[in-house]
Amino acid sequence: MFDTLSEKLQATLADVRSRGTLTEADVNAAMREIRLALLEADVNFKVVKSFTTTVKERCLGSDVLGQLNPGQQVVKIVNEELTALMGGSSAGIAFASRPPTVILMAGLQGSGKTTATAKLARFLMQEHGSSVAVAACDVYRPAAVDQLVKVGGQVGATVYEQGTDRDPVDIATWALDQAKREGKDVLIVDTAGRLHIDETLMNELVSIRKAVKPTTVLLVVDAMTGQDAVNVAEQFASAVAFDGVLMSKLDGDARGGAALSVKAVTGKPILFASTGEKLDQFERFHPDRMAQRILGMGDVLSFIEKAEAQIGEDEAKELERKLRRNEFTFEDFLSQLKMMRKMGPLQSLLGMIPGFQGATMKNVKVDERELDRIEAIVLSMTPLERRRPDLIKGSRRLRIARGSGTTVQAVNQLVKQFAQMQKLMKQLGKGKMPDLQALMRQGR
Repeated sequence: MFDTLSEKLQATLADVRSRGTLTEADVNAAMREIRLALLEADVNFKVVKSFTTTVKERCLGSDVLGQLNPGQQVVKIVNEELTALMGGSSAGIAFASRPPTVILMAGLQGSGKTTATAKLARFLMQEHGSSVAVAACDVYRPAAVDQLVKVGGQVGATVYEQGTDRDPVDIATWALDQAKREGKDVLIVDTAGRLHIDETLMNELVSIRKAVKPTTVLLVVDAMTGQDAVNVAEQFASAVAFDGVLMSKLDGDARGGAALSVKAVTGKPILFASTGEKLDQFERFHPDRMAQRILGMGDVLSFIEKAEAQIGEDEAKELERKLRRNEFTFEDFLSQLKMMRKMGPLQSLLGMIPGFQGATMKNVKVDERELDRIEAIVLSMTPLERRRPDLIKGSRRLRIARGSGTTVQAVNQLVKQFAQMQKLMKQLGKGKMPDLQALMRQGR
């Protein structure tokens, strides 16, 4: 996400960092490039002007020009101001003192509101252990109720629906009574959208809001619509007050205009972001982490959180024990491969590692099909062969290749690489520094 903006900002700041000293002319040139990059990213003009003015004032007014490493100070300032621009610190849902907490979802048709409702339900169940119900109050869009029933069921949420013949306000009121009766912690109300903002849409939202008295109103905006998303948020803010933004389709936004503008324009923070089509590709929005990713600093904390969500403490200890005793088998390798793939697309995971953003990512293309081939090879082994890869020779390799739809050469390569990995783990387990050059020569 934000690839275009990230590449241009990183290039500009790399030039600043490369200079031993900085002059006011250097700062002005850098601000000019940053201004162009933000405008091309469809960031609101007023936001761009305010941002670059603030950064320039800090660069010229805090002895940056006279410091030993002024380029690093400029990067630090840009990072801090990007973080502030997107809201400063991350925020979350405010839970009601007496359940259920009611969350009202608003937004235009096509913004991804219904899917976002299911994703939020899953997130609250996974992260907070909440008992969640969703209410289907979009009675106008064809199949909207059916869609919520489907995706809500997939994430394990209770779906309250009464078809499309009843008034949305009545459905919302009934759903709230059901949630109270069944002891639900959270009720998420999915409302109708329109192709554009009109009086009918706003009146209905106001009526539903009065009926269910939500703890939080979330506005769902499509990140890929750029400045249009910000305009929508501004119009909603003036008509129906909302508490925060849920940014959908953020993974497809190469520019970043909406995410960088919405807080400054509306005063409301981005609380959540949908980062892919799958129902588990959803997360809290962290302004500081997003700023670091844009500037090529990575997002190690999010990477760690994704890993921790897939592997339990006991499993991690057992894995460490096996690695130390050199007992790591193809069975363990297979389970780790599956765990890694649950964390999300590898291309996006690489984007969380420092140095793998912007121009660097253009040269790194992850072929997910290669992981499919590796998994097929391991699955074509017998349980004994997975535990004892030294047995995989001759006819066994031919059988595995046929069973996995690959070649004997591919099987040979995987077995050889696995043996090298075991050798590396054995040396690490003994507290020795492995001879990496020798291992690389063996792998050729």
